Amino acid sequence: MNSAVLNNEQVVDQHELVVKELEVAGFEGPLAGRLYRAAVDGKRDILIVFFHGGGFDDGDLDESDSFLRRLADASGYPVVLSSTYTLAPVKPFPAAAEDAHAVVNWAKKNKTRLGWTGKRLIVAGIEAGGNLAAVAAMMSRDRGGPLLSGQILIMPMLDPGLSSCSMREMPTCPDKARVFDECAAAYRGYLPHAADRGHPYASPLQSSRLKNLPPALILSADDDPLRDEAEAYGAKLINAGVKTTVRRMAPARIEEPNARNECACTGHALHEIANFIAGLESDNAPPGS
Repeated sequence: MNSAVLNNEQVVDQHELVVKELEVAGFEGPLAGRLYRAAVDGKRDILIVFFHGGGFDDGDLDESDSFLRRLADASGYPVVLSSTYTLAPVKPFPAAAEDAHAVVNWAKKNKTRLGWTGKRLIVAGIEAGGNLAAVAAMMSRDRGGPLLSGQILIMPMLDPGLSSCSMREMPTCPDKARVFDECAAAYRGYLPHAADRGHPYASPLQSSRLKNLPPALILSADDDPLRDEAEAYGAKLINAGVKTTVRRMAPARIEEPNARNECACTGHALHEIANFIAGLESDNAPPGS
């Protein structure tokens, strides 16, 4: 893959993919962001705001870079904005959740800078970022905007109680017990106050208010400890009347570093996302305005 740097923009020779570092507005200050867009004429109708994984206490823009390059080169060439957020070691909940909503608001207000028409705004994320995408959708509903066209949750962390069957299996499997321990440690850092663990903006799976959320695509992976909570959340959204698609991808070695991003690249996630976006357009879903 050939690349060149032009005016702080890296042009990658796929469909002339432009990757630009930029600064976005978080809840309490600036955050690092990265913009991905195909170098095609005109503004794009779809903007996906994406939040990386890392268990709330780690991770950065590079973690999902390979996946997002592929995403920006598919699905009708959406503009993809990847954003950081305040990590738990700096400040725990609700700092990251507030950042997520602030970034979505910033994206809406800066559509010209992002090369986006303002028509369709979608939140997305993987693992801890999937939690933040789900929470950003709730916040946008509860706080009067911005209106979202969809939410894409990729192997999301949604249950601080670690109560699902797929999660409870982990400690009994010696080679996967570390994955459970890492999830538990991540939540201890993000939610140091026990009372916060039932808050819907911390634990979307426990929320009793799921109506009037944007259409959702939820991707789980077989053999992933997060699998059952992702699928349970999908079922709750469906029961609340939210148009929801739930898909389970093939097994992946989730205990390996960055495995969920690799699974998303190879496990038909891009195909599912493209179909989801096409469905939003054909259904004439409300624009993100």
